[in-house]
Amino acid sequence: MDATFFFDPLCPWTWRTSRWLVAVADARDLRIEWRAFSLAILNGGDVPPEYAEAMTAAGRALRLVEALRAEGRHADAARFYAELGARTHDAGNPPSGKLVEAAVAAAGLDGLAAALDDERWDEAVHASHALAYGSAGPDIGSPVLMVPGADRGLHGPILTEAPGTDDALALWDNLLQLIRMPAFHEIKRGRR
Repeated sequence: MDATFFFDPLCPWTWRTSRWLVAVADARDLRIEWRAFSLAILNGGDVPPEYAEAMTAAGRALRLVEALRAEGRHADAARFYAELGARTHDAGNPPSGKLVEAAVAAAGLDGLAAALDDERWDEAVHASHALAYGSAGPDIGSPVLMVPGADRGLHGPILTEAPGTDDALALWDNLLQLIRMPAFHEIKRGRR
C-alpha cells in the first residue's frame, strides 16, 4: 500500500480529506488501504444523545470496512465510503442505518451486509483504531494517514474542501516529505 487512511465516516472534515486523497491516488496511481478510526472509541463511549444514531451508524459502517480490509478488498471499501459520504456529507444528512444500508447496496456489497451487525468485527475496529491512535496520538482525531517509510502516522491533513489537482498533488508531495522526517512533529492553525 502507498497510504493507509484511518477514518470515521461520521466526520465531515475526514470526508473532505478523503476526497483529496482519492484525487491524489487517481493522479499518481497510488494504492490506498482504508481502515477504521472510531470517534466513539476515542470519546470512551461518551456519546451525546443527539449523536447516538449517527455514531451507531458509523460504527456499523466501520465493521464493514474492517471486514473488507480482512479480505484485501480496499477498492470495495473505497467505493462503500464514497457511496456513504455522498449520501451523508455531500447531501447534508447525518449517518443513519438506512443510509449505511443504501451505501452497501449502491456499492454492490450486499453479500457482506451481515458484517454491519456482526459484533465479531468490533475487535478489528478496536485494533485498527488503536493502531492509528498509537501511530499519531495522543490528542488526535479522524483522519489518520500512514505512509511507508514514516515512523509515525499523521492526524490529518484537515481540509475545508478538496483542492484542485495541482494543489492536491503539491500538498501530497510536501506532506510526504514532512511525514517521513523524524524531527517533524506538528503544523496547526485555528479553524474558521
